[in-house]
Amino acid sequence: MNCDEARPLVDASVDRELSAADEWRVREHLAGCVPCRRAVAQVEAISRLTREAPYHRAPEGLAARIVAALPSGSAETAPEVVSVPDRKKPARAGGWRDWLRPVFGGAGVGAPGLAWMGSGVLLLCALGVALTLHLRAPAADGAFIDELVASHIRAQISGRDIDVISTDRHTVKPWFNGRIDYAPPVEDFAAQGFPLVGGRLDYVGRERVAVLIYHFRKHVIDLYVFPPGSAGQAGGSAQAGSAPRASDGYSILRWQAAGMTWWAVTDAGPDALVGLRAALDARLADGSPGVEARP
Repeated sequence: MNCDEARPLVDASVDRELSAADEWRVREHLAGCVPCRRAVAQVEAISRLTREAPYHRAPEGLAARIVAALPSGSAETAPEVVSVPDRKKPARAGGWRDWLRPVFGGAGVGAPGLAWMGSGVLLLCALGVALTLHLRAPAADGAFIDELVASHIRAQISGRDIDVISTDRHTVKPWFNGRIDYAPPVEDFAAQGFPLVGGRLDYVGRERVAVLIYHFRKHVIDLYVFPPGSAGQAGGSAQAGSAPRASDGYSILRWQAAGMTWWAVTDAGPDALVGLRAALDARLADGSPGVEARP
């Protein structure tokens, strides 16, 4: 990817709207391109300033002045804009204010009526936002899972699937010191059919994450360990205790244990992930030291 290809994707990258493959390509380009990194920093600064901009409330009486300045619905004289319904004055039919009169209980479209209209608009906006978030949640969940699967596949085909090769957890766990800001629990489950073969550092959900690598027969299981509050919380619909899911022929399982979020990915059957989780949960329940946060 060159600068001409990366620049149009900067906004989408900052807003986390890229696919896992495109995000990886952009990040790979940014690692060696100072001008594009500056462009990303500028977009992030604009986004931050927009979110931090102060909110200014409209002055009192603005609504009434706007309504008074609006043209009548026809050549006839528009009804007077009043704050309280004046039942002594007969209402004229045909204007847009009279059309809205039943909606606001006879108040015309004066300040109280406009206030009710504004409340209705705000309510509709709130419902729209809630619906959008509800509809986007499964999409975000699927995007995160796609990123995990892409990470697993990328590691297998790159020839760099293991950074530290060892079956000794006392070798694998210290290797992460200084590379991430937490210490993942590391256990070997060779007796249960899941031997530990090593670990690696990967980049998923816009952060560095520890990956523990296990074997199951001739299959590789990547176990991603996320600390609390990280991107690993994405995909919240996969609650603890849920069954493994499938994506592009890969089995995926998410659960919570020892204060961490665990994601397991493999090309083996879903029973392999269920077995690995059972072995890990049993070991942690027996008094494994669990997670250690680093200062």
